[in-house]
Amino acid sequence: MAKFHDLFTSCRKNTFGSIIYTATFAKKNPMFWTLELASYLEEAPWPATKDELIDYSIRSGAPLDVVENLQELEDEGEVYESIDDIWPDYPSNEDFMFNEDEY
Repeated sequence: MAKFHDLFTSCRKNTFGSIIYTATFAKKNPMFWTLELASYLEEAPWPATKDELIDYSIRSGAPLDVVENLQELEDEGEVYESIDDIWPDYPSNEDFMFNEDEY
């Protein structure tokens, strides 16, 4: 079990002399996607960088889960072409076995 002081990476004094602690805790749940969360990125300006997708999701009013998932992406300046690059298991139209010829 971690000791209290092990949970903080830094501390500093603010202008009022109070000590401000910056906490770091064990990484929370790994990134997860659902169809509902991914739907908030359907109209995103593809191709896009991580920062552009985060900016878009905030401006479009996407849930915080979408923003947090995007923040967990490794940022190496990579450009994402579509949601498939972010969520490789994103279901395609074929996954739903929908036959358009019947309608």
